[in-house]
Amino acid sequence: MNISKILFVFILMLLTVSPKVTSEDDLTALSISSRESQENQAKTVSVLSLDDVLESSGQYAPTILEAIANARGADGGRLAAEGAFDVNISASGFSRVTGFWDGQVIGGEARQNLGVFGSSVYAGYRISDGEFPVYEDINFTNTLGEAKVGALFSLLRNRDIDGNRFALRDTRLALEQAELDVLLSKVSVQRQAMVAYWSWVTAGQQQKIYARLLDIALEREKALQVQVNEGAIADIFLLENRQNITRRQTLLTSAERLFQNASIRLGFYLRDTNGQMRVPQFSELPAWEAQFEVDVEAVKSSMELSNILRDRPELRRLRLGLERLRQKITLRQNDLKPKLDFNVELSHDFGNIAEGDISRDSTDTIVGFQFSIPLGQRSAKGRLKAAKAERTAMMYRERRIQDQISTELEGILVDITAANELLDLASVDVQQSRAMQEAEEKRFANGASDFFLLNIREETAANAEIRKMTANLEVHRAYANYAAATMNTKALGINQ
Repeated sequence: MNISKILFVFILMLLTVSPKVTSEDDLTALSISSRESQENQAKTVSVLSLDDVLESSGQYAPTILEAIANARGADGGRLAAEGAFDVNISASGFSRVTGFWDGQVIGGEARQNLGVFGSSVYAGYRISDGEFPVYEDINFTNTLGEAKVGALFSLLRNRDIDGNRFALRDTRLALEQAELDVLLSKVSVQRQAMVAYWSWVTAGQQQKIYARLLDIALEREKALQVQVNEGAIADIFLLENRQNITRRQTLLTSAERLFQNASIRLGFYLRDTNGQMRVPQFSELPAWEAQFEVDVEAVKSSMELSNILRDRPELRRLRLGLERLRQKITLRQNDLKPKLDFNVELSHDFGNIAEGDISRDSTDTIVGFQFSIPLGQRSAKGRLKAAKAERTAMMYRERRIQDQISTELEGILVDITAANELLDLASVDVQQSRAMQEAEEKRFANGASDFFLLNIREETAANAEIRKMTANLEVHRAYANYAAATMNTKALGINQ
């Protein structure tokens, strides 16, 4: 081996170990300009963490904000339904301004629905003056007026439920459903944000690997050019390396495209304080983490199906829907009952006897009832039948969702187990590929190898690293699905 060849091999080994030496070659500047601009465009930007993304998406994701707004609307519906039990005050009166009679009367009444037995209570006061015709004799009061109190009770229809009480119960259940919708939205969004974040990190690290590969080839280009100029090696070696550069530039370009797409997808969850999407920069990438594995046994022990079926918000929401339908069926059954209302009223006049004479100067206790029965009931029966059919359909939907959740949990356990195993295998593959690369570099330094084999070893080692990162991503993806399935709000960054 002549001195030029020895010098060339020594330079090549140094460049392989330290591939970050800046090249003045136009080809080098062209290929790494994009990466350098990405790394230098935001030198002061801090590293973006998963907690940053989860906090941002939890506060500003439109899907979550929409669910919260819907919950506020449901709360407004509940408040409106409670208004049916507010005190209602009314007043009325009249005065005869012309004609034979000069009677005038004014009065007011306060009434409130109580709900129990469809009851309502009322209290009123009226006072009159002047003369009334005999057909308006009821308007007479003593000089200080008449006060009355009364109550109305439903004994058949509207005893257990009526439109007002149904609306109140239904809107309260609807509010609980809306609050569960908020939780469902948070779980879904945060799970997707976790996957988007780790996909972004993986894509960024993959881009770094291909950029490092390209740097090695570019630095090797400079060393080869020196040797060709000195006549130590043939031009074919330079051509072969340039072909290798082109291939690695293609890989890097594809990796940059994948990273940009991953950044855009992550930007949907990463938002500024105004709620606007913010695409993360290359300089915000964290360092590649150590191998991430999930404890399969711990996962198995936490996957108690009965507990999960009890806590899953979609099933809790469905159970509330069934309760709403039961209330609806009760209301429709109420429509089929005859109406029997009972009322009692107590009235007393105050002051001196006026035009109404002594018949007004007493305490009157009045008891009465009102009865009616519906004959044509097809409308009520049809609504009842429809409500029962809807309840049956929802019960089958509940069973379907339970089965889906059970299947989902089994699939998640399989995914986590397989992802862990693939990650272990990928780690072994990385170790073996690196060992082969180092061995090939030594053989090349001793003149027992060539560029073709050395390039293959380098790319094989790089691809092994990428496969490990991809396997690591699958573990993160499986863990995100597991956290969502088991309602692990802490892992999802949800503050309830």
